[in-house]
Amino acid sequence: MEAATPLPFALASRVRVHGERVLVEDLEVVDEAAVRLVREHRDPVRALLDMIEIGARVLDREQTGSEVEFVKAEFERQARVLETEFVDRARRVAERLDQKVDEAFGPEHGHVTRALQRHFGDESSVAVQHRVQAVVSEVAVQMREDLRKQFASDAENNPLAGFQRASLAMIKQSSDQQAERLGAMTAEMTALKIQLAELRAEKVKREELADVTERGAAKGRTYEEAVFEALDVVAVARGDDCDAVGDVRGQGGRKGDVVVAIDACAGPARGRIVFEAKDRKLSKNEALAELDGAIETRGADFGVLVVPSEDELPARTHPLREYNGDKLFVVYDPEEGSRLALEVAYGLARARVLMARDEAGGLDPAALRAEVERALQAMEDVRRVKSQLTNATNGIDQARAILDAMASSVRGHLAQLDALLAPAEDEEAH
Repeated sequence: MEAATPLPFALASRVRVHGERVLVEDLEVVDEAAVRLVREHRDPVRALLDMIEIGARVLDREQTGSEVEFVKAEFERQARVLETEFVDRARRVAERLDQKVDEAFGPEHGHVTRALQRHFGDESSVAVQHRVQAVVSEVAVQMREDLRKQFASDAENNPLAGFQRASLAMIKQSSDQQAERLGAMTAEMTALKIQLAELRAEKVKREELADVTERGAAKGRTYEEAVFEALDVVAVARGDDCDAVGDVRGQGGRKGDVVVAIDACAGPARGRIVFEAKDRKLSKNEALAELDGAIETRGADFGVLVVPSEDELPARTHPLREYNGDKLFVVYDPEEGSRLALEVAYGLARARVLMARDEAGGLDPAALRAEVERALQAMEDVRRVKSQLTNATNGIDQARAILDAMASSVRGHLAQLDALLAPAEDEEAH
């Protein structure tokens, strides 16, 4: 066991430290506050121990604070000394550094300044930039020359030789393809131009055809009206009824332009004649088919095709000649002002219809046929003289007088024909 260390104490008691314990013998405390606290505390021993422990800690803290103040004061003193020494040393170092810097970088006598002036000054021939510029220029010239030789060469050491050959091949191929495409495009453009020209020509033809068709339709309508007006005059003189039926639909169509009902002004019609006016040329078969259709559509007994000139008669046909016993062709030109040929055709058609319907036998067929032949012969003379009149330049007045006389003769024959037909009409009326 560690020996106890006696400590001096102001009281008569003895205090010993034994290890981690303090031994106090015959302790007497005369402090008023301590006596009061011990007296008031329930456990006097505990109160006394607390006072000793608390007092010990307070004394220890006070002692530590005293030491800290001492250390702090010592540090401040040493800091002031060190600061004084550092300032002095720093001043000497700065002076020495200024001297060395001035020796190295001084504007007039500095070693570095003189070296920089020598190596980088514009006046110095050995300046670094001049030497670098010379070296760079020399290297650039050499590099350009080497590159020119290398890239201009076709040798294998030229890295662009293959690329150049491939580029040339591609350029040639592209040029050939472009030339081929241009050729094809040129051919196509030429074909398109030709096609466009053909389309334009076709369009012009269509427009012209439409114009001609329109004019023809207008002309046809005008010619049809002129034929109706002429037939109406002829029909009224004979007591027949004349109707323009070009716009009226019949049985199965609109064929037939004018329908004449014989003796319809005095009673029931004794027969019907249909007239088809055409201002264009038809073939013979077409003309006959047209008249057959008109006869069927209008319920007529006889059909007459009327054209404005002999040039528009069907091929290999003649005017005022009967076909199939119920059809004939006639030329009527409204501009000439003569209805003679139309009157002859009208009279022949009327006679044929009445002869076919002569059920009582009151007509003289032989006399009628003879009169018809004479009328046709006279009409042929009229045509011949008319043709001569057209071609002749002399004797116009005499030829016209002969023509008028012949026309009167024809009308006389027609009147005689009507007179021969009159007894049969009277018998049918009774």
